[in-house]
Amino acid sequence: MSAGKYNITIEQGADFALAFTLKEDDSAKDLSDYSARAQMRAKKSSTDIAATFVCAVTDASAGKLTMKLSNNTTKQLSPGTYFYDLELFTASDANVTRLLEGTATVTAEVTR
Repeated sequence: MSAGKYNITIEQGADFALAFTLKEDDSAKDLSDYSARAQMRAKKSSTDIAATFVCAVTDASAGKLTMKLSNNTTKQLSPGTYFYDLELFTASDANVTRLLEGTATVTAEVTR
């Protein structure tokens, strides 16, 4: 399965959150044995991480998870375009799936 493409916009200095419900064959995927992780970088090939999202499975049996950045994190980001992806993985990393990927556009904050 290929990762879904989803471009996001992050407002500098504001909280960011995105919630998902994962489905397989029209039913919620059981995420009981899974965790999620996501990072953002200025270039896909960069070793420098611009931000690490806080990811959580919020309702395993219903296939629900979230990825978030706090306002303290987003205010440290320079406006511009970044790249991100979101992965689902098991505790042993034996099964890693890239769920989403795309660009993350950070818009400049005016009120500080």
